[in-house]
Amino acid sequence: MKHLPLNPELFISNRTRFVERMKPNSIAIFVSNDEVQSNGDALHSFRQNSDLYWLCGIAQEDTMVILFPDNPDPKYREVLVLVRPTELKEKWEGKRLRRHEATALSGISTIVWLDTLEGLLQAWIHLADNIYLDTNENDRRGGHADTRDYRYARELQGRYPLHRYERAAKIMRELRAIKTPYEIEVTKEAIAITAKTFDRVCKFVRPGVMEYEVEAEVVHSFLSQRATGEAYGSIIASGDRARTLHYVSNNGECKDGELLLMDFGASYGGYNADLSRTIPVNGKFTARQTEVYNACLHLHNYAKSILKPGISILEYTDKVGEEATRQFIKIGLLKEEEVKNEDPEARAYRKYLYHGISHHLGLDVHDLGTRHEPIREGMLFTIEPGIYIEEEGMGIRIENNFWITADGNIDLFEGIPITVEEIEAAMRK
Repeated sequence: MKHLPLNPELFISNRTRFVERMKPNSIAIFVSNDEVQSNGDALHSFRQNSDLYWLCGIAQEDTMVILFPDNPDPKYREVLVLVRPTELKEKWEGKRLRRHEATALSGISTIVWLDTLEGLLQAWIHLADNIYLDTNENDRRGGHADTRDYRYARELQGRYPLHRYERAAKIMRELRAIKTPYEIEVTKEAIAITAKTFDRVCKFVRPGVMEYEVEAEVVHSFLSQRATGEAYGSIIASGDRARTLHYVSNNGECKDGELLLMDFGASYGGYNADLSRTIPVNGKFTARQTEVYNACLHLHNYAKSILKPGISILEYTDKVGEEATRQFIKIGLLKEEEVKNEDPEARAYRKYLYHGISHHLGLDVHDLGTRHEPIREGMLFTIEPGIYIEEEGMGIRIENNFWITADGNIDLFEGIPITVEEIEAAMRK
C-alpha cells in the first residue's frame, strides 16, 4: 500500500457495529473479489470487495472475514483468512501479509491460512443456526456478473441447505451509509490530496494544453502524496466536451476562451474524494460564463442549505429542481411559458441539468445508502449541480463533499477556491 497505516480502530468499530445487528447464534462470512483476467496472461488491477475492506482494511486478494460472536471458542469469534505466503508467489507478485502485519492493520488477532480453513469452517457452521452471506446490493449496480460472492453463496447453500440464510448486504447498506469519525478522518486525507491537486492544476492550465496533460498533472499529484490513485477515471473536459457527463477520453485541446470542467478525486486508504470545478482556460471568465457559473454556484449553495437530516434525496432533488427552474429563467435558458406547459415527468429544467444533485460517497464513489428514507446524521454526500448548454457549447459543474451533522452539514472542501473571483485569483498565482 502507498498510504500510511490507518487506525485499526476504524475496522474494529465497523465490525462491532455489524455484529450488533446479527441474529443470535449466527455466523457471517465475507469473501474477497475475484482477480479478473484481462488479455493474455495479464490481470486487471485488483480491487478489494468494499464490504470486506470495511470490516478489516485488508486489500490483499483471497481474503475472508468470518464473524461468529457466539462461537463457544472465543479465539474464533472473529477470524481473518489470508492466502499463505509462499516463496514462488512472492518472487513473482511481491510480498504477502504475515500474521502480525494483518493483525496490526485489522485489529483481528486470529489469522487462519486459506489452505487450512475447510475443516474449521465446517465445524463452525454446524454450530450456527443462521449464515449471513454478502452480495452486491448497490442500487447503481448494472447487469449481473457471476462474481465470487454470488458463487460462494450458491456453494454454501448447496452444502448446508437446512441452515437459515441472511443478507449481510441489507445490514451493510445501513451501516456503511453512516460514516464514523474514523472514516471521515481518512476521507479528509483523500480530500486534502485532491485540494492540493486542484491548486496545482490551476497554475498549470493555459490555452493550448491538452486535456491529457492536465490529467497527467492530476495523477502525478495524487501519487506523489501517497494516494492509492484516482477514485475514478478523471474527467478533464474543455469546451463543448464538458456536456458529456462521464467524458474520459481527455484527448482534446484546451482552447482560449473555453471553460474547462474537471471532475477528479483521490483515493486514500480505500476512501474517496470527489471534486468538480470549472475554470476558464485563459484564467478569466467572460461575462456570460460568469453569469452561468454564478447560477450553478447559487444552486450549489442552495442545495447545501437544505441537505440536512429529515429530508429524502427525492424531496431534496425536487426542491433543487424548482430552484434550478427559477435560475434558468433568470439567465435566459427557459421561458415562463415553457415551465407552465412542462411535462411533470420531463421537467423543463432537465434540458440543462440532466443528472442527480447528490450521491452517497465513501469506499465506493457511488456508495451504499438509501434514496427513499430520510437523510440521517453521519451520512456523506456530494453536492454537484451542473448546467449544460448545447447551443453555447458550455458545461459547468461544481462539486464538494459534505458530512451530515445533527442540524446541517460540514463542507469537507471548505476553503478550496469556488467563486469566480477565487478561481481567477488561483489561476493568477
